[in-house]
Amino acid sequence: MLIDGDPRVACVTPLRRVLGRQVTTVEGLTEDEQSRWANTFLAHGASQCGFCTPGIVCRLVGHERKGSDLGNRETIDRLLAAHLCRCTGWQTIREAASEVLVEFPSRDLELATRQATLEADTSQVVGSEVVLGQGGFADDETPEHALVAVRDDSRWHVADSLHQAREQAGKIQGRRSSLEPRPPLELPEGDWAVTLRTCWVEPAYLETDASWCDPQGEPADPVANGGAFGGKTSSDVTDIARKLAQENGRAVRVLWSREDTVRHGPKRPPISVGLHADGSGIFRLVSTAHIDKRIRPLLPKCEIEQVMIPGPPTSSAIRGAGWAEAEMLRAGLRGQVDWVTAPSGASAKATVANGLISVEVNAGTPLDWVMFRSYCIGAAHMAYSWVTSEGLSVDEHGDVHDLTIRSFGVLRSSDTPEIEIISVGDGANLAAGDAVFAAVAAATWLNRGCPSDLPTG
Repeated sequence: MLIDGDPRVACVTPLRRVLGRQVTTVEGLTEDEQSRWANTFLAHGASQCGFCTPGIVCRLVGHERKGSDLGNRETIDRLLAAHLCRCTGWQTIREAASEVLVEFPSRDLELATRQATLEADTSQVVGSEVVLGQGGFADDETPEHALVAVRDDSRWHVADSLHQAREQAGKIQGRRSSLEPRPPLELPEGDWAVTLRTCWVEPAYLETDASWCDPQGEPADPVANGGAFGGKTSSDVTDIARKLAQENGRAVRVLWSREDTVRHGPKRPPISVGLHADGSGIFRLVSTAHIDKRIRPLLPKCEIEQVMIPGPPTSSAIRGAGWAEAEMLRAGLRGQVDWVTAPSGASAKATVANGLISVEVNAGTPLDWVMFRSYCIGAAHMAYSWVTSEGLSVDEHGDVHDLTIRSFGVLRSSDTPEIEIISVGDGANLAAGDAVFAAVAAATWLNRGCPSDLPTG
């Protein structure tokens, strides 16, 4: 948002700070500004789920009005440092900002929507309304008369307003810990050719879990216009919304706080692996349902050992969980990255060198190149960020100490290499993101010298 014309981050700005001042959200921008910025974001695939986009657009407009050079990488990196976009990997946003004054030819947004839906593995929309904050998020469409429910560790608290419900639940501001993330599992004993340990990692989708339901209706989908990278597949907000609506005889809005998402949302399972040169060894990981079948085809000689330790829940639905790590280990044994094939059938090959991530992708003929490229860039950024910088601080009792979006280690725009996507396939279009993620993760780990522990720093 803009306060008296200056960009500010809405989520950390108390209402008392804006008393008597002019507050402008994306809806208050001029028609010309809305049109130009929506068009350039669409033209570059700079918005996917769209949750973060209105705030970024407001900041860029505020600096455009001041005459800032939005074509300068250093300037854009500085402006984006106040934001977090998990989907796009920053690059397409920088490209959009540098060409906001360019008129772009129209393209088939129905094909773009089909491409995005394929990649997100859930219904998705591509259009100017998404850029401008109308992506159809569950909490945005709640009836005005709905009750509000928030949780503490043991129960849900229902009240007439969000403020009242939070007071009842004793909710406090999230915090960032001084405890450093560390792998929770010890390496298997042995003389191994390659070893790898990972930390607890947060999927870091920006829209926290939310739903609402009428007493006789069906609950709103918490996924809305984005897939949450597999992180919302087991969310309980829909069942809770239905149950509370029936109990209260009124529509109920159910919200997870960021703290709820971090404490109760599923994580990528930490692993600890030692492999011999022939691929035999021990693949130890935090117990996670259905993950064996992702790992075993890639490491058939390896013993898979699942262990129970205190900590947040895990899920095999998280992007590339288990098999991306297996592909990294295979690359470490070979000393090079070959083509990586995802469960979708798409394959990718990546190199990381000299400030450039270069990815060849064989995923058929893209339905829409802009969205195909955007999703591949986003997957490449997520993989590079995961290997180099991401992790959650979890103590020996399994309690998570990092409870703010800034504490997850997601790489900023300024720390992200340029990403090049090359499509080499033809034929039926396939979802490419997971193949890109695994290929870039493997290439990044090799580039860093295959250290035992992630993140590599």
